Amino acid sequence: MTQAPDAPTSPLGSVDKALLTLDALARAGAGGASLAALASEVGANKSTLHRTLAALRHRGYAEQTGDGTYRLGPAVLALGTSYLTEDNLPALLRPALEALCSAVDELVHLGVLAGREVVYLDKVEPQRAVRVWSAVGRRRPAATTALGRALLAVGPLADVHDDGALAAYAGTGTSTARLREVLDDAWRSGVAAETEENEAGIACIAVALLRAGRPVAAVSITAPAERLTGDARAERVAALRDVLPRHLPAGLAIPPTS
Repeated sequence: MTQAPDAPTSPLGSVDKALLTLDALARAGAGGASLAALASEVGANKSTLHRTLAALRHRGYAEQTGDGTYRLGPAVLALGTSYLTEDNLPALLRPALEALCSAVDELVHLGVLAGREVVYLDKVEPQRAVRVWSAVGRRRPAATTALGRALLAVGPLADVHDDGALAAYAGTGTSTARLREVLDDAWRSGVAAETEENEAGIACIAVALLRAGRPVAAVSITAPAERLTGDARAERVAALRDVLPRHLPAGLAIPPTS
């Protein structure tokens, strides 16, 4: 049974059973689970659970396979997609951005990929003065920004070494060879970088945010170039890899290192 015996009683038991059933189906994965197995895990008798599953199937949140087992239905995907839309992301990720900014005392950005550009959705500024212009809603070529490179490395250009595909994203902002170099580094380390390629004296490092292995956004640290070298850079990379993940909403993660 998923719910502990001393857990607080749900305000509406039938809804709670449906939610516990969805949790159990998620744990069962693509292979699904039998009615008996689900009833045991959820803590319901089979006749009651059969009605719950019928309601979930009616709305597309569960489906029954040919051998009689149950698994999650496609409607669940729509919920997850809506949760992580561009409109929701700034609010969902604001606590993570604030925690990262507080840890490093540097400007932090949130961005998403829009075609071959990256769009800045949110930013958190540090207490100290920042010598870089930035604005929410700003667009930049993905190939020349740390945010964009982090997203390209795990998205459209993941493991791509074809010159034609790289050239299409490189455009006039950078060379194919340079794009290959920075993506190779991002593939290995999980962290993308840019140093003075967009603004003199300014550098950025960034990580992608993944949901089920697919990128949905990226977070960057922007700072004077001298604060993104040597030990100072290592400290900021460590914050991206350690502080940021602790504050991400459930279901989001950063890429692993190779």
